[in-house]
Amino acid sequence: MGFFRSALALAFGLAATCSALASDDAQLKRGQYLARAADCMACHTAEGGAPFAGGLPIHSPFGTIYGTNITPDKQYGIGNYSAEEFFAAVTQGKRKDGANLYPAMPYTSYHLMRREDSDAIFAYLKTIAPVHRPAPQTALRFPFNVRLGLSGWNMLYGKSVQAQPVEGSSRAWQRGQYLVEVMGHCGECHTPRNAVGALQQDLRLSGGLLNGYLAPSLLATDLAERGWSQPDLTTFLKHGISAQGSMFNEMFPVVHLSTQHLEDADLAAMATYLLGDNPPAAKVIAPVPLAQMSDSAQRGRQQYLNVCAGCHGVEGQGKPHIAVAMQGNTVLRQADSRNLVKVILDGIREQQFTGFERMQPMPGFADKLDERQVTDMVNYLRQAWGGLPGDLSEQQLAELKAE
Repeated sequence: MGFFRSALALAFGLAATCSALASDDAQLKRGQYLARAADCMACHTAEGGAPFAGGLPIHSPFGTIYGTNITPDKQYGIGNYSAEEFFAAVTQGKRKDGANLYPAMPYTSYHLMRREDSDAIFAYLKTIAPVHRPAPQTALRFPFNVRLGLSGWNMLYGKSVQAQPVEGSSRAWQRGQYLVEVMGHCGECHTPRNAVGALQQDLRLSGGLLNGYLAPSLLATDLAERGWSQPDLTTFLKHGISAQGSMFNEMFPVVHLSTQHLEDADLAAMATYLLGDNPPAAKVIAPVPLAQMSDSAQRGRQQYLNVCAGCHGVEGQGKPHIAVAMQGNTVLRQADSRNLVKVILDGIREQQFTGFERMQPMPGFADKLDERQVTDMVNYLRQAWGGLPGDLSEQQLAELKAE
């Protein structure tokens, strides 16, 4: 009888251990998934550096802030953090030593993160290899270098991001809201900021400036105006490329490190939240005959043929796996021309997307085209395929370049 009881106890003990191990494994897998959904690696990994080891320069109007080391290194990382201290850092911007983090860490959005999600991310980060390396020292100009001053900033703005009411919305919309507003913290780039760097909540998701580029509006009516449908937006988040073009600049790491790894249902939920349960119809742009274009746009046609058509096609049809099409391209449909101008002047690095999709590097033409030629080509692209006037002036171009 005693042997039977001992064997039974051993069996129950093994079952409990296996159950605990399975539970731990499930939490770690979930933590890895959530770390991707929260796009942690993008800010905490320097180009060419070890994952999560910090060192990425984050440029702001107040100076350069460096992403911190969040590997489990005990001296330079989060190895000595508890789950509670990690949650405080993520959601309140408080380091273990009590000092304030700069709001380049998007705790203004993460403050709505669920505790169990923070704990899962923390458990996952504790399993990666520790990297014994300090991040470069952040040095902002006075008075923004006084971390204590952030206490007042946090009282005013630290929890200004709030979730919209969910009554009457679909489950997909509700899931999408959490992924877009909290985990993905999309509003941190796609919302304008005031003079002290706080998000202007009355203009939420209406677009913001980031290192000279425009993070465009994500409002449903504006997305539809630029040709986005729910299926296309889901595809764009999954693959980084769609009929509307490809991700570039600051958005390329987002798909590379984050959204391409998310489940299709979550990506569809994000698109549902942004466009709504009853999305507006995507606008279709009718081609404009050359003879009906402005004089500047008509001249720009020749510039396009000279330097663009070899890759993007004579009629803007693009080349698969090489260059995106101009027909339906969302950048050409932005009323603000700064992104189009910067791409023409600065070019785009080679970009590898999912599967076999890879866009070859696009050269910049700042040293090849003068201001009139650039203006003419911008006007042609906007009027031919963007549904916009071809009326950008050389003075307006100079102002965009100066910014």
